[in-house]
Amino acid sequence: MSLPDKFISSMKAYYASNPKLSWEDFYKSFSEMQRKGVRLNSLKVKKEDIPFFLSLQEKVPWSENGFYAEDSAWGVSSYYHAGAFYIQEPSAMLPAEILAPKPGDRVLDLCAAPGGKATRLGEFLQNEGLLVANEISSERAKALLRNIELFGIENVVITNETPEKLSAAFSSFFDKILIDAPCSGEGMFRRDPQAIKSWEKYGPDFCRELQENILEQADKMLRVGGEMVYSTCTFNTVENEEQMDSFLERHPGYEVIKHPNIEGVLEANGRLFDGGMRIWPQNKGGDGHFCVHLRKIEEHNTKNHSYYPKKRKRNNNDRTYSARTAKEAFFLFCEEMMQKEAFEQYKNTVQDRFYLFGDKIHLFPILPESFDGLKVVKMGGFPGTVKRKGEQVIFIPSHSFAMTFSREQVKEKRYLSLQGDDERVGRYLFGETIFLKDEEKESLIEKGYFLLMIDGLPLGWGQRNGGSVKNEYPPAWRRRK
Repeated sequence: MSLPDKFISSMKAYYASNPKLSWEDFYKSFSEMQRKGVRLNSLKVKKEDIPFFLSLQEKVPWSENGFYAEDSAWGVSSYYHAGAFYIQEPSAMLPAEILAPKPGDRVLDLCAAPGGKATRLGEFLQNEGLLVANEISSERAKALLRNIELFGIENVVITNETPEKLSAAFSSFFDKILIDAPCSGEGMFRRDPQAIKSWEKYGPDFCRELQENILEQADKMLRVGGEMVYSTCTFNTVENEEQMDSFLERHPGYEVIKHPNIEGVLEANGRLFDGGMRIWPQNKGGDGHFCVHLRKIEEHNTKNHSYYPKKRKRNNNDRTYSARTAKEAFFLFCEEMMQKEAFEQYKNTVQDRFYLFGDKIHLFPILPESFDGLKVVKMGGFPGTVKRKGEQVIFIPSHSFAMTFSREQVKEKRYLSLQGDDERVGRYLFGETIFLKDEEKESLIEKGYFLLMIDGLPLGWGQRNGGSVKNEYPPAWRRRK
């Protein structure tokens, strides 16, 4: 691989000042194969539950649910469509693990697409508290939306905004903020030739200005006592140690939280801090990452940031449907679908989150007015819509709602769990009609919605029509032949 001369020169200088590191090993890593990884979705699966995962033998040392996975079959697996795992570069698993929010926290992933880190943050929260996943690119926000919905995460608001607009709306609001900053991408050189061209065109200095602004806006949104992780997938000090030194110089009210003794993670220190982290590609085969974990111990800015929620507006301003009848239709569907105990627990959990906008039901983890004036891609959980059928208001479930279920929640007559090697799984994901076996005709409801599952993991909705199943898998998500 031909690396830019300027990159080689800067990295040689870095390694010369760090004699414990080997320049030769680092340089050699660019001619070696990048190791791939998958991260299991702890909201849905354990490794030992499904035979398909038995090939995963080597854990990524800094990730609770991450594994090295060399087999290319992961990209076409039907279990991906059930949200069982996320294909993620191993080094990129570090930042979310370091931030490690707790259920109930208010968390912001400021540069969230395509969703690897956001989905892990959602796992930590266990659908409690709030996750705001922001992506400034509208195209990349679409990929973020899909991955969030695959994972069955409901307490999330996806925004498509600039950091400045978010900071104007959410002063001193968040408990935890993750900044996986846009960077010059030196860690991606060996797997993406375009990364080298982009580096030669823009370079570290261009990215540093973007990062500096993002950090400034994040500071405005983080409460005192809150924590922030700053990370990049690049190697130069300009975007890493120097960027962090500059931030701490401007904001002395922060301290660095150290994470010693993580296998494969080396310490990285600046002028004003120690306890940063680096993963090098020659150590564990990933792309490499830089990461610093900060705690805000005092407010340094003269402006006193605070957050005042606005008054709650009434549900459903257009009055096409009443919130009461829509809620009744929604909970009737849930009661018919769920085991009694699961339904009662679910109803108690979402009762106060219910909002109706036109014909759409949302389960909002925060007052929706908090996002007035912001571009919102997803407003909390979206279980589905309501419509009139004669005098009756009925509920139509969404695909994202299907992805939130577990087999234990659902009544036996309301799901069809297929084995991973059943050819009907593939037919369903192509959007084709599938047919029931005789014993399945006996055990399923005679009409109405039910869940199709693969080894107990939800794939989507179907509606029974005698011995066949009307396929409700979304056209935009279907496999292409």
